[in-house]
Amino acid sequence: MHIEYDRDTCIGMFQCVAEWDAFERDEDAGKAVLTDSEEEDGVFVREIPEDAEFDAKFAARACPVEAIAVYDDDGEQLIP
Repeated sequence: MHIEYDRDTCIGMFQCVAEWDAFERDEDAGKAVLTDSEEEDGVFVREIPEDAEFDAKFAARACPVEAIAVYDDDGEQLIP
């Protein structure tokens, strides 16, 4: 399972930061940062550890602008 985060879409509400500790505040940019991620075509991608799947899904659901998407191991989008 992996998560994709479109930082350009982010509006800095930091809902994701409250839900999963893999997201951190970047106060200077006014946007969240997805730690331990790699940028691919302007989107930040990171594998989700099994013990963090619930928190990662909740972070994606909490994003008011759907800048975060969660995909299963087959590449099917689960959230949003």
